[in-house]
Amino acid sequence: MKLFDKRSNRSFELRIAISILIAIFIVKPTANCQSKTIILLNTVDVHKWAEKHFAKGEIPPFSFVYGGKSSDSFIKNWQYREEKLKSADPNVNESLLTYTEKQGGLVVKCFVTCYNDFQAVEWVLRFSNSSSGNTPLLQNVQVVDQEFKTISKGHFTLHHLRGSKGGKDDFKPQEDTLKTGEPIYLTPPGGRSSDDIAFPFFNIKSSFSAGFVVAIGWTGKWYTNICQTGETTLTLSAGMEKMKLILYPEEEIRTPAVCLLFWEGREPMTGHNQFRKFVIKHKTGSTSAQLPLAASLSPNSPSPCNGFFGCLSDSFALAKIARFTKYDIVPDVYWMDAGWYQGGGDIWQITGNWCPDKQRFPNGLKPVSEAVHATGAKFLLWFEPERVVDGTQLAIEHQSWLLKLPGDNKNSYTGKKDFVFNLGIEAARIWLTDYISDFLKKEGVDYFRQDFNIDPQNYWNTNDLPDLIGMTEIRYLEGLYAFWDTLLVRFPGLIIDNCASGGRRIDLETISRSSALWRSDYNMDEPEGLQNHTYGLNFYLPFHGTGNLSYAPYDFRSSMSSTMVLFWDTTNSDSSIPQMQKSMREFKRLRPFYNGDYFPLTGPENILRNDQWLAYQLNRPEQGDGIVMAFRRKNCPDEAILVKLRGLNKTADYELVDEGSGRKVIQKGEEIMNGIKLSLAERQKSLLISYKQMANLSTN
Repeated sequence: MKLFDKRSNRSFELRIAISILIAIFIVKPTANCQSKTIILLNTVDVHKWAEKHFAKGEIPPFSFVYGGKSSDSFIKNWQYREEKLKSADPNVNESLLTYTEKQGGLVVKCFVTCYNDFQAVEWVLRFSNSSSGNTPLLQNVQVVDQEFKTISKGHFTLHHLRGSKGGKDDFKPQEDTLKTGEPIYLTPPGGRSSDDIAFPFFNIKSSFSAGFVVAIGWTGKWYTNICQTGETTLTLSAGMEKMKLILYPEEEIRTPAVCLLFWEGREPMTGHNQFRKFVIKHKTGSTSAQLPLAASLSPNSPSPCNGFFGCLSDSFALAKIARFTKYDIVPDVYWMDAGWYQGGGDIWQITGNWCPDKQRFPNGLKPVSEAVHATGAKFLLWFEPERVVDGTQLAIEHQSWLLKLPGDNKNSYTGKKDFVFNLGIEAARIWLTDYISDFLKKEGVDYFRQDFNIDPQNYWNTNDLPDLIGMTEIRYLEGLYAFWDTLLVRFPGLIIDNCASGGRRIDLETISRSSALWRSDYNMDEPEGLQNHTYGLNFYLPFHGTGNLSYAPYDFRSSMSSTMVLFWDTTNSDSSIPQMQKSMREFKRLRPFYNGDYFPLTGPENILRNDQWLAYQLNRPEQGDGIVMAFRRKNCPDEAILVKLRGLNKTADYELVDEGSGRKVIQKGEEIMNGIKLSLAERQKSLLISYKQMANLSTN
């Protein structure tokens, strides 16, 4: 038996008691201001920077406390080895830097990736124990621990977003001017990486023409601490919030990953758009170059159908597919959401029985997937494998694979206890991977939708041992990544939809493996909130989507982003099939623009108010075209607004088309960037303007 497995043999009650005691003494990483290596923001070359700061005899841009001592005090004296790794991408240079304790057994491996086509560098750490005994205590691992310096006095501004909590303010842009000696500490509550108040992507701009985007890869409780330490300096640290552990012989753990993308320019949107391009080029893969337009197979019916879930059946799904085909509104993918499994019909939250309900799907899901494929579409299916409800098949048959909480702790919806399937147990992860793989093949499922409607942090903390604070979280997330990576290898072209109560597990690691096709659980009936979500997430991520209930232009365009899920009713006599067809054509035509540069045309300060305009621009400089999407909200008194377009060729002629009226005008790029008037006579209406650079460029 492996040494790691021995930990689970101690009694659950003992672990709970000791964890409660030890939690009193575990505090978050200190939010203070300490200085370290210096970077001149306006002269950053990531290759030269990496060569210098990850070199032998240098203190690297990460730190940790080992045996009570800071790594800065000893790591320069450790054995050092550098190895160049092979990369299939010519624009990617990868290196493995190994720091080995001379008198003990700790080995620190730092995997560094530099990108030739962006000023971006990324790294992740692995700690291992090569000795025959346990290591001293390892804690306060800061994956990035770095000081940044400008060439003259000024200030720094932190641009960041809220996370998702199912509200109108999900992904709301935030702007904080840093004050000397007053750190800003960010961490998501509950253990989901983009939950509620914190989002693991942010942009730091100096008062001069430079800045850097930070992206954190950790689908758990990460943290970052940002502090202006002087008139020219700023410190950044980030990592996993709770880690205080020993390593057993031959044991290895990984840390969060961090990516820094440096940019030069007067406006922070320069950095945002470079990062969006970086995500498209290096993080999303070919399957996400264009996300699919989906249509829901769930019945959006009144009670007793329990919203979208309770009346789901094969006959209903087949009828809906037939109607979409009849009316020539076939989507890219048909989407079957929660409730298809045994026990999940009336209360879809009862998860843990991953077999089709025999009454509603007597022949399984294969008849549905075959009908979907006959239309040329793909089939997406909802799962929530990590949350296991008491009394279900997984809870009964695999008790030892579950993370539990003490006490009653019943779910208010189901009246039953929730457990968490422990992906940190290798046997459990392999079993789940094989089970899901076999299911996808058998039932003809093309795309895998993984939800996660539970905060895991208490489950992780409660199941930690006293000398292994953070180990449950580490093993769990290693297992999650391995689970997804294996599915992606077994099913080339697979799209994994990462939901988590709507957009609450978005980070650098998850966007490299999955897509946020459902970014928020906010009410689809409130289009202004959907506008806000697109507006905010577009600062960092080009690929994300939401639901759409209405094909009316204002509502439909409010849901517009790189993908959406249609909940259209084709049985209502008031439905307009021609308008549905028109909206679908519009989406497919506009979708490629969401891969372009993004520019907000109205500010975020009043984004939650319905008496304002909201407008944004998507620009494709390589093609010389773009669109402007604008909304006069339901209480907005102003018929017109002046906006300044960005990213155009000042000397070029552009043809602008009002997609509503068909009116066309030709204007110089410089004139458009100085301001154009957007006008709508009615409230709660949308304006779509497309533009294209003319062939006859002016030389004046």
